[in-house]
Amino acid sequence: MGTLARRGIVLLAAVASITTACTAAPSQRPAIVVNDGPLEQVAPPPVGASQVPVPPLEEPTRSSVTWADCDEVIKNRLTIYNVPSVPVQCGRVQTILDSPSLPGRSPMRLSVLKAGTGKAPIVVVSDIQGEPGTVKAARLAASLPPEFLTKFSLVGVDRRGSGSSEPVRCIQEDIRLDIVNSDPAAEDLEDLLDVVRQAGQQCIIALENRLYAMDTWRTAADLEKVREALGLQRLSAIGIGEGARVLGVYGDRFPDRVGRMVFDGLPDPSGDSMVTMDGAATGAEATFAEFAKDCVARNCALGPDPKQTFLDLIRKLRASPIPSVDAGLTAGGATRAVLIGLANRSGWPALADAIAKARDNDGAALVSYIKPLVNDSREQPTALDIGLVTGCNDTKTRLAVERLNTTGKEWRTRHPLFGGVMAQNLVLCSAWSVAAQPPLAINGRGLPPIVVISTATDPVTPQAGTERAAQQLPSAVLISWQGGGHGALGQSPCATDAVRVFLGDGKVPAAGMACPP
Repeated sequence: MGTLARRGIVLLAAVASITTACTAAPSQRPAIVVNDGPLEQVAPPPVGASQVPVPPLEEPTRSSVTWADCDEVIKNRLTIYNVPSVPVQCGRVQTILDSPSLPGRSPMRLSVLKAGTGKAPIVVVSDIQGEPGTVKAARLAASLPPEFLTKFSLVGVDRRGSGSSEPVRCIQEDIRLDIVNSDPAAEDLEDLLDVVRQAGQQCIIALENRLYAMDTWRTAADLEKVREALGLQRLSAIGIGEGARVLGVYGDRFPDRVGRMVFDGLPDPSGDSMVTMDGAATGAEATFAEFAKDCVARNCALGPDPKQTFLDLIRKLRASPIPSVDAGLTAGGATRAVLIGLANRSGWPALADAIAKARDNDGAALVSYIKPLVNDSREQPTALDIGLVTGCNDTKTRLAVERLNTTGKEWRTRHPLFGGVMAQNLVLCSAWSVAAQPPLAINGRGLPPIVVISTATDPVTPQAGTERAAQQLPSAVLISWQGGGHGALGQSPCATDAVRVFLGDGKVPAAGMACPP
């Protein structure tokens, strides 16, 4: 798999997983428009999973999506992301921007991609800060058994503001670089807080009313438009990482429209962002340990102690960054690049080679991991802008700099590789001036069985958090994959086969099923 696989996931995964305020910092911000989705929901009465049958698998009727060859932009994007060749078609789905100041107004077009020849569509929803959903669906299709794609077709959706779904572009490149290159060892996070404040101001000016319409609540409503356009009575879908949380919100908003759903790496439901990010740091450290073990077993270029090699590289870069014609490699950039690379289990050999090259003063390979966050083009819109906007619109977390500094010091000691980055991730929304709706807690009441997959060492959605999330969903059935990376589908034959049987035959896996590494 190419080095661009799953780029950009980790830096902003923190933003999407913080769901409530912990400590409110003193604010001098002006009055603003509130991003106010419907807050009072009439939930159905609690129903046990055994009382709700698995919905039938549907084939489309009266589909309004016109499938055709993908345009050159999409084709080039698949090439840039090094997606293995699979037959695909592309289309558009009309939705409503639905800004709070213009409710029910302003049309918006979503880009969708279909991979596979099967008659039963399975919608794929990915992390907002990672690969566009169309790219993710094509990559997932390439990793699944061929027979899967003769029964099903994967329909990837570029979420609002990402990919080709009217991408958000609001942060200047130099500000993106300052965010990505900020040093995780910095004891005072005030400078990063100032940079993030500038990013927020730029987005307010550039996006105006559109800014307030980028959130998970409205993304869930987009999926309802996708369901209608596909001609389905119920939506069957796969949610990956934070995309699984979007499907959870969809289930709460449209419970009678839920079909067969799989959540591959559901984020921690904790309302305490400190707990969430501490867990992410623990998961990232554990994932690097598995990466190092794999590296040594392969006799890779990092030697007998990959962890020490990485730490030595970061110290070297802190003293003297590696220059390049586009964006040099700094200690902060390298740390984030490795964190991003750890999410892609099949790309670990390439990640090891990139670290080794940087050790030898060639930083280009590691820089390529963070380019999708910083650079912006028609083929590859920046992932940082929409990740920051959506994540910060979803959360009320605003932490005071004193607490951020104290947390950073503690986490850098307990999590020497990635504790500093996770503390910085807490900063990303702390200067955000857009008020959010209350936390998007998922109740999942009255839903049919949902398969939830956890991964033992996941740097984005750690296993402990996914298990806690599954425990709060009445109809969740948990599969635990003992592997590493972000997402088990296409990586674990055991988990992939269980999902195939669930989606195709409606057979729910045994509760607590464990899959080997």
